[in-house]
Amino acid sequence: MALAEPRENNTIIDLASIDERILRVRAGFTSRRTQPLHFRKKQLQALDRLLVKGEDELLDALSADLGKHRTEGWLTEIAIVRAEIKEALSSLKSWAAPKKVRLPAAHQPGKAEIRSEPLGVVLVIAPWNYPLQLLFSPIVAAIAAGNCVVAKPSELAPATSAAIAHLVPQFLDGSVVTVVEGGVEETTELLRNRFDHIFFTGGPNVARVVMEAAAAHLTPVTLELGGKSPAIVTRDANVAIAARRVAWGKWLNAGQTCVAPDYVLVHPSVQTEFIDALSDAVQEFFGVDAATSESYGRIVNARHQRRLERMLRDPEAGRVAFGGSVDAQKLFIEPTVLVNPDLGATVMNEEIFGPILPVVPCADLDAAIAFVNGRPQPLALYVFTESSETAERILDQTSSGGACVNHCVQQVGITQLPFGGVGESGTGAYHGQAGFDRLSHKRSVLNKPTRPDLRIAYPPYTAFKDRLYRKLL
Repeated sequence: MALAEPRENNTIIDLASIDERILRVRAGFTSRRTQPLHFRKKQLQALDRLLVKGEDELLDALSADLGKHRTEGWLTEIAIVRAEIKEALSSLKSWAAPKKVRLPAAHQPGKAEIRSEPLGVVLVIAPWNYPLQLLFSPIVAAIAAGNCVVAKPSELAPATSAAIAHLVPQFLDGSVVTVVEGGVEETTELLRNRFDHIFFTGGPNVARVVMEAAAAHLTPVTLELGGKSPAIVTRDANVAIAARRVAWGKWLNAGQTCVAPDYVLVHPSVQTEFIDALSDAVQEFFGVDAATSESYGRIVNARHQRRLERMLRDPEAGRVAFGGSVDAQKLFIEPTVLVNPDLGATVMNEEIFGPILPVVPCADLDAAIAFVNGRPQPLALYVFTESSETAERILDQTSSGGACVNHCVQQVGITQLPFGGVGESGTGAYHGQAGFDRLSHKRSVLNKPTRPDLRIAYPPYTAFKDRLYRKLL
């Protein structure tokens, strides 16, 4: 989503009603009704029921927006959110329990603890590529932490947005969660308001707009962005398995995944074998003609289709090893591999966010590490090697939001692992306890008895007191 993009649905929210919705959930938070853990659990259970009873409506919407196969939609959207809910329900008591802190001798007697308290009203702005998961997963964290939520689904996935707006009021308390549909105008109006936290998933350009709006109210933000996530295939990798797993991670959702492998650095000795294995994997997944496969998705809209076509047709983009066909009317781009692209080409400098995969030969491990470190920190890094020493070396000498050795994308589905970026790929992490902590205020509390009340702790200061303080502290 970008605040400069045209509206792609017909939903128009009365801008005055946006303020009313925010005031409603603000009043819900002020009432403290979200404070008890049993209330939070009831809302999480209600969200789970929404996903179960609304499954057909949501999967139909995902298919309409992105051509997602129902199985892919369930695995990558509904199942992940339900896993988040299950984890929150089972762990909420321990997450929320005050954490005792041992006092130093100089501060005794007394008791100290850290309390996890709700922030207030959280604005969640979701993207179009996983329009269900990336809206509801932050909402799980917000509800678990005791917050109220204003949810902004993406206007670029209009069917999913409409389904969410239809289902949420049926299952969730309207004074706790409200949905605001719409496009640029509605999002701009939302950002004029004060929130206690803003959770944005999308691109870095819009993230800057969000941060600027948040700064006016000193509102903290969580930014889940993206970037060019590399895969490194070493000379000792299991090439067939590496290719199959890269193919799965890359062409999932037709490449429109923020943690998809964006390019591959491959040792020259295994480059041909790797590309041939990629081609075999694509045919195994989608058949000889991916255009006829129900398991292969579509590009979200014509504007994004045109962007990807320009990227693909760039004369500096490299040789097409396989794929390359397009059908603009059907929003289809074939799974495509480009070999030896010019490093100045757009395909090597912008996040692709589509089914185009550049493969770049890299002479050795030092060159691969230098290549990754010469670019902004990515959201994900993938390493394919049979050597644990090689994997550790790459991990130790690079930086990324997350990483996975010998697979792709799967790290995102593990609720116990924090998910987030670093540098231009984002700030802050969520999933599981990381999300609860991110959307909680950690309040330090010290409780001191009134006795003893030693006068030596107070002025006037003397040389004796100075020596004593320096011994005790």
